[in-house]
Amino acid sequence: MDSMESGSSGWWRPSPGSVYPMLRQLTEEGVIKRSETDGKYEITPQGEEELDWPSRMRRAGPRSIEQVIEELSSYTSYLEDLARSKDARLLEKAEHIRELGKRLTEIGGNS
Repeated sequence: MDSMESGSSGWWRPSPGSVYPMLRQLTEEGVIKRSETDGKYEITPQGEEELDWPSRMRRAGPRSIEQVIEELSSYTSYLEDLARSKDARLLEKAEHIRELGKRLTEIGGNS
């Protein structure tokens, strides 16, 4: 979390509630693993392969609904972290966020 805060020049510090589930999921997917020497997470060969964006995008094909929903969930966690920090930039986008919420609600109500 410190590294993420530092990497964003203090702009964003994720909460444990958003970081640890993500680390668990990436570990389960085999993209990262916990180092036996220092306990830090490191990328696996599979993760290195998945980071090869150009070829990954060519072979990925259409995304599944599940992948899109998981990504939306991740972005929602990010916005929740910003809200807890009372980040002024979030307030500037409040109307847009409400509009997106309405659109998602309509989609969810039509299924």
